[in-house]
Amino acid sequence: MTSSFTTLPEWLAYCEQLHSKNIDMGLERVRAVADRMGLCFTCPVITVAGTNGKGSTCAMLESILGQAGYKTGVYSSPHLVHFEERLRLNGVSVSADALVTGFAAVEKARLQLEPVSLSYFEFSTLAIFDVMQRAELDAVILEVGLGGRLDAVNIIDTDCAIITSIDLDHMELLGHDRETIGYEKAGIMRTGRPVVVSDPVPPQSVLDRALEVGADLWRVGEDFNISGDKQQWGWAGRGRRYSGLAYPALRGANQLVNAAGVLAALTALRELLPVTAQAVRNGLAFVELSGRFQIIPGQPTLVLDVAHNPHSVAALAANLDAMGFFPTTHAIFGAMADKDLSPMLAKVAPVLDRWYFTDLPTERAASGAALQLAWQAQNTRKDASAQAFGSPSEALKAAIAAADPADRIVVFGSFYTVGGILQEGIPRLHAAHLNP
Repeated sequence: MTSSFTTLPEWLAYCEQLHSKNIDMGLERVRAVADRMGLCFTCPVITVAGTNGKGSTCAMLESILGQAGYKTGVYSSPHLVHFEERLRLNGVSVSADALVTGFAAVEKARLQLEPVSLSYFEFSTLAIFDVMQRAELDAVILEVGLGGRLDAVNIIDTDCAIITSIDLDHMELLGHDRETIGYEKAGIMRTGRPVVVSDPVPPQSVLDRALEVGADLWRVGEDFNISGDKQQWGWAGRGRRYSGLAYPALRGANQLVNAAGVLAALTALRELLPVTAQAVRNGLAFVELSGRFQIIPGQPTLVLDVAHNPHSVAALAANLDAMGFFPTTHAIFGAMADKDLSPMLAKVAPVLDRWYFTDLPTERAASGAALQLAWQAQNTRKDASAQAFGSPSEALKAAIAAADPADRIVVFGSFYTVGGILQEGIPRLHAAHLNP
């Protein structure tokens, strides 16, 4: 009996075996259950889609709106360590008890009249929406899980859509070129509502879709612009200007593109969610998000990044290069079996010296041994080496044992890879060579 489920792990295990497919694109089933639940938000909703930069964009929106005094709810996926990370209320992960209540509400509605089959993602999305609806929020921020048009998040009409950078990922589900993938992402647009496109070179399909549905298009380089030097940056667009801004606390040159899109969205929503310039400054200064070019001081230095497609790995390589000199860079890498490995490995090969490929705790992942073989097939560096391990934590132990204090260790790839390192909290590294 599902009514006897009293813990979050019980509900998650139940949801995993409920539907024949892990990912089942389409909105009919999830919308039917949402209607039975009476799910809707009375506050402004911002929906964020894209290949890379979604999580960072949501975190910056959350930080600025929080600094402005608004009660925020952010739904994002996947999580790094704990499922509760998928919903943040006022910047804090939701409690397991609140989620249990949400799951029970979904199950009750799902079984009304004609039972509806829901996938794990659909069921959990509805449970999180139920918790958000009860929380009396001032602003709801929704990160699309996959694509946009057919993602469960898209049952909610957005007040402002943001489309971040678009690249090749999840091609078996979304299409094999940027134009097709862009069309899927553009499915979150709504007639008469603003859509911010922060990709500097967006697919034509995104621009065409905005025209087709009559969305209010905000395009970087046309409707808003950024400028800056090494010390500060500025933003200008449609009657609003910010100057002398500090760079976002999230590291990496790519974060400026995300921040520009955030300021465009907040400008588009200024009648509904007014924010002061000081809230913008503080929000960008204090924003935090695990696993996005996260640098953890220590000896050696530790870098965590969930880069797992060619575009984000290229950004990681550029960010690593900009960090300066390290005698040796050790890389822990794990990825799903369907990823386009060859360009990913090629992008970072020049800056990574020792590889530690790892298995991951999901059937969808490539084995560490398979990743090592793929690397060996294209490696041209005689001074580079590679090993395979059974888990990210085993790989980290080996890297620490081999590293000198002045080296750096980079953990990247799937959320499972970075999450595996964070299971016991943020590690502070002390190379064995430091011990007397």
